[in-house]
Amino acid sequence: MGRTARSSGLISRAHGADRAGSDVLRPSGWRMLAEAGNPQQGIHLSARGRPLVGPSNSPERPDGAHRSRSALEGVATAMMDEHGRVTWWSRAAQDMLGWTAADMAGQPASRLLAEPGRAGRRSDGAARCRARLRQRSGQVVEVDLLIAEADGSAERLVLMLMPGGPDGTDQDRDVARALLAQDGIGVAQFDMGLGLVRTNAAMEALRPEDAEDDWLCRLTARDGGGASRAAFELVAATGKAVASLVYEVGPLGRVTALALSCFRVDDQFGTPVGIMVEVSRVTDAGSPRHADTYRQAFEIGESLDVVQVAEDLMAILVPALGDYATVDYPDDVLEGRDPAPGYPGQVASAPRRVAVRAADGDWPSRLIQVGEPIPRVAETPEIAAKSVGGVLAADAELSRRILGGDPALMRAFLPAGMHDSLGCPLYRGGRFFGYAAVYRTSTATPFDETDIKLMHDLCGRTATAIDNAFRFAREHQTAVVLQRSLLPPAATSSTAAETAGVYLPAGGAVSVGGDWFDAFDLSSLRVGLVVGDVVGHGLEAAATMARLRTAVQTLADLDLPPEELLTRLDDLVRRMQREASEPDSVGGSCLFAVYDPVSRVCQMASAGHPPPALITPEGDVGFVPVTPGPLLGVGDNPFDVMSVTLRPGSTLVMYTDGLLGRDVGRGSELLKTALAELSPAEGGLDSLGSSLLARIPHAEHPPDDITLLLARTDAVPEGSMATWEYPADPAAVQNARAHVNAQLEAWGLDELLFSTELIVSELVTNAIRYAGGGPVVLRLILDRVLVCEVSDPSSTQPRLRRALTTDEGGRGLFLVAQLTTRWGSRYTERGKTIWTEQPLTAF
Repeated sequence: MGRTARSSGLISRAHGADRAGSDVLRPSGWRMLAEAGNPQQGIHLSARGRPLVGPSNSPERPDGAHRSRSALEGVATAMMDEHGRVTWWSRAAQDMLGWTAADMAGQPASRLLAEPGRAGRRSDGAARCRARLRQRSGQVVEVDLLIAEADGSAERLVLMLMPGGPDGTDQDRDVARALLAQDGIGVAQFDMGLGLVRTNAAMEALRPEDAEDDWLCRLTARDGGGASRAAFELVAATGKAVASLVYEVGPLGRVTALALSCFRVDDQFGTPVGIMVEVSRVTDAGSPRHADTYRQAFEIGESLDVVQVAEDLMAILVPALGDYATVDYPDDVLEGRDPAPGYPGQVASAPRRVAVRAADGDWPSRLIQVGEPIPRVAETPEIAAKSVGGVLAADAELSRRILGGDPALMRAFLPAGMHDSLGCPLYRGGRFFGYAAVYRTSTATPFDETDIKLMHDLCGRTATAIDNAFRFAREHQTAVVLQRSLLPPAATSSTAAETAGVYLPAGGAVSVGGDWFDAFDLSSLRVGLVVGDVVGHGLEAAATMARLRTAVQTLADLDLPPEELLTRLDDLVRRMQREASEPDSVGGSCLFAVYDPVSRVCQMASAGHPPPALITPEGDVGFVPVTPGPLLGVGDNPFDVMSVTLRPGSTLVMYTDGLLGRDVGRGSELLKTALAELSPAEGGLDSLGSSLLARIPHAEHPPDDITLLLARTDAVPEGSMATWEYPADPAAVQNARAHVNAQLEAWGLDELLFSTELIVSELVTNAIRYAGGGPVVLRLILDRVLVCEVSDPSSTQPRLRRALTTDEGGRGLFLVAQLTTRWGSRYTERGKTIWTEQPLTAF
């Protein structure tokens, strides 16, 4: 520790950014310390030196060229001076402990110690120490410290290694040596080009009889390697290991079955350098081969689609058991009806072929094709004995007898050259789901008991998968029916907007979700538009959706502004969470908008929902910059309102995130492009929705529900409105009656003169009485109904009450309610507005 510090060319090379990393350590310049003294003191490495930061920690040279890798680049390394201060800190050390080179430059190494280390000594006399070091995050990591020095230098190099085997470094090498030295399992090493590098002694014993010396290379040959080469290439490309793949090698008649397992080998820097293959002989032609087939059987039924289940079975039967295979279903299964209890001979409807597979890939045209009905075959004793869950093994003669010797039936059922077959019904819970068969043509080996058991087990699992898929289909259909029954009509038309909605339930194994849309009329010819998405799937999500949709309609009838409506809806969701057994399963997003055809202003607010797209009458497409608030159920956050003026003919496109797919950014761009190409200003909204979904790649089998609401806006013509403003003076009531009578006569609504005069008199009188000195605004709007609005600066809401016979007042609103079809009151930015609607026919 007290050596005189002197310059070391090796040290300077270790610090140089322009030198290759392989020059950092040379066997002639470094030796492991045998006389390092107290191992704990090895943390306080002694060396002279200056704090160095940067060049050695950069993965690239300043000019952008990659430097060569150092042998220590993947090892946490540090350099210390004679005072125990850090003069160099590697990138791997930063990755291990979190401290950067700038953090550690010139710092004492003792700051890293969480507690004193435990001394140790290597067999070659070098110093070694087990220590607990403190990471930047505060956590503690246990490492092995190996200490090295340069000849004649006081600087020390410390390697920080994760604890390994007995010596901390050679465990992997020992395992590899043992793997190659054993003589029970053949091991072969290939490079990344699948060229053979070496084999162990056990591989020679596995060479098939009469096989050529290069038989192993033929497994990976470009010409003739086939499935084995494809599997090895996949391992080399992806790094995903494969296990127990069975291949047959050797000359015809003396074929040897070998089980191969393969994994990729990476070097110390993580670079793939080749693959290792373990080979063992399949001594029992049935057991190991079938063991692999049983493992593949776990994939049957993953899709919960009955046709896909049949195709999964086909992929296993061929080539595991034979050369041709078929699966037939009765129409009940294909059409989603619950099959009646019974065995195949009792099925009323003829089965239909749903899946076929041939070893050579081509299904013969002479056989029954997919989609064709299965001809009736008279029930024989052989068939009756195996009708319920049994396997019928038949040779060519028995097959002909079962088919009654009919040449047409034999041509339709039996592949050419068939000498043995296995047939098994897909039977579960007293219900017949179908029939599977497998045929052998290329080999003369008959099916044995092991094959029959495998066929029985595979068909039993297939029947279970079909039953599960069938149950899912029934529940899915129930949820879809419930969901659709809770949604509004697909298309609506009003003064404010024409709307069209589309709902697509999720496909595959995902149950129906809680997406919904709605469009409903509000006061003063306005329209409310809403799209929502409930957390979860299934019947519970559909029920939650129904509650939220009803709540939105109820709150909207109170004429609440969008931001307040979402706040009230958020309160409802939080109350539902408190009532639910699983609170996290209740929640969702919502976008609510209100469009006023008089002002042509659309106000909208979002609770964690994607922004709507807006299409101008000219066909320009963009997204409305709505600021999304928190999801429903989060609470404690206000919702922002976005106001946008829409010209007549503008189209608002509201949707749920299922339309965008998993990549929201890419989905948004795809949606924008599709809308721009469709020229939506022309044609109906129904055709626009259908064309849009046709351009979405995942819409055919959506991974999540897709909900789409299109709204094309309109506006009230200027000549259909009249507005007057009056001071808070009782004398203004007479002027209001005169203005209304004149306007109704101009519109030709003489039959509404009397009723409208009474309504205006009552509403204007009450507004002046409670306006608090502010002006009163009267507005008439002529459309499908006559709308009368009276606005004042007061926030006091009117109440309808029943007056007693002795009361002198209190009957005004009662008369208004009798003369109108609807009336109500809503708050505005300057007070409130009382509105009424009258039909355009006399009472």
